Amino acid sequence: MDTLLGLMAGVGLSAASGFRVFVPLLVMGIAANNGQLTLAPGFEWIGNPMAVFVFGTATAFEILGYFIPWFDNLLDTVATPAAVIAGTIITGSFLTGLDPSLQWTLALIAGGGSAGVVQGLTTMTRATSTATTGGLANPAVSTVEVIGASVLAGLAVFWPYIAIALVGILFFVFIKKFLNKKNSVKAA
Repeated sequence: MDTLLGLMAGVGLSAASGFRVFVPLLVMGIAANNGQLTLAPGFEWIGNPMAVFVFGTATAFEILGYFIPWFDNLLDTVATPAAVIAGTIITGSFLTGLDPSLQWTLALIAGGGSAGVVQGLTTMTRATSTATTGGLANPAVSTVEVIGASVLAGLAVFWPYIAIALVGILFFVFIKKFLNKKNSVKAA
């Protein structure tokens, strides 16, 4: 995988980790284990059957945890730094042939940044849901997030160009929501 395509796949998977931290790692692990994905040297462990099992178990617990209305907001406080770390590792695992300082700078900015932006969007959405419905709509929000993580992760592995376009749309939505919120605070 060339550097640009690897960067797009990494950013797409990293953004998916902003929805659910472990879903993209599970998708990566399955794809690498089946030979559909080649990871940078030193990251082959992601495709190890034991790692895939651990990612699968963690994914199940993470998904279930987000369906508990009060627990989901607590998970968001832990998920934010975890998503940035996962996003950095994910993108770094796709960047080969680069100087390590450039590899990890790109991984942190592009991968960790995209995971952080998507996680911020989901946190704002969940907070709005909690405030307006008392948490009753949070399971629906969680369902959309799981679907988003799964679809975006799958696209990032098999069609990175489409995944990166969706990440661009997510960034646009985040910026628009952020600016609308900022403007409503100024008006008040």
